[in-house]
Amino acid sequence: MAIRSLTLVGLAAIALAAPVHADNITLKASHQFPGGKGDVRDEMVQMIARDVAKANVGLDIKVFPGSSLVKATEQWKAMLSGQIDMSSFPLDYASGFHPQFGATLMPGLVKNHAHADRLNKSPFMKDIKDVIEKGGVHVLADAWLAGAFGAKDKCIRNPQDASGLKVRSAGATFAQMWAGAGASIVSIPSNEVYNALQQGVAQATDTSTSSFVSFRLYEQLKCVTAPGDNALWFMYEPVLISKRSWDKLNDAQKRALTEASKKAEEYFSRESKKLDDEMVEVFRKNKAEVVTLTPAEAEAWRAVAQKTSYKAFAEKVPGGKELIEKALSVK
Repeated sequence: MAIRSLTLVGLAAIALAAPVHADNITLKASHQFPGGKGDVRDEMVQMIARDVAKANVGLDIKVFPGSSLVKATEQWKAMLSGQIDMSSFPLDYASGFHPQFGATLMPGLVKNHAHADRLNKSPFMKDIKDVIEKGGVHVLADAWLAGAFGAKDKCIRNPQDASGLKVRSAGATFAQMWAGAGASIVSIPSNEVYNALQQGVAQATDTSTSSFVSFRLYEQLKCVTAPGDNALWFMYEPVLISKRSWDKLNDAQKRALTEASKKAEEYFSRESKKLDDEMVEVFRKNKAEVVTLTPAEAEAWRAVAQKTSYKAFAEKVPGGKELIEKALSVK
């Protein structure tokens, strides 16, 4: 009896000393970007997965890159349905659910990376995140990517350069600007742009500088208009988790996921400007021409956007006018 009692006491002590997770959870994280090829959006998610595993809190994240589990534009819906738990997701892709998200891909609204950081702390982004939360999704990490224009046969500097071109646009707000400049719009996600350019379905595109490299668009384009000091294209692509999945986590798991996400966000903030520089370097290395907009050229594009994208957003989106005003007030 004495030996049996000592054994039971010993087992109890071991059980108390070891971490016990009654609810081991595996989350499925999906995104459209190439896996293991240096894309920082993929790396953000992979970092979060690695750091959460190291935390040893009974939480694992399985990453499905390259639209291998869910199509690029379907990931918001997939989070809501429970098909996936997490995503690195261009928020504007969900504008069909919440048209306010179109403000996160609005021509000329974000001027540079430092401006994007200031926007993250502004009433504008508080309003956007309130819509995200009410829509059933929680933001884990912020990420703003700068973008560029590229064309198969010429450089795009002024609005008249787009006239008559078949342009793939990342979202409705840029599509409205392109159409205002006389282009016809091709609506496909960024992971389908290479084939569209190759087959002549599209002659030009806008997308993030990271995607210009990750999807090897330098193989199809003659010229790219880089962000430079007068960027027009910035897109919010946060790491998200469905609130249903978030609410299943215990406090230790939430804390580990939050800390890992903060670390990934800081990593992205350091790397984001480098993405633009890398795009320029890669395109030049592949004999493509690289140009940037002058202040006057950028202003000409903003004038088109104000008559098209801004006007439509203010008129058609609930609270749209106020959202634009809040964003423009951030200097």
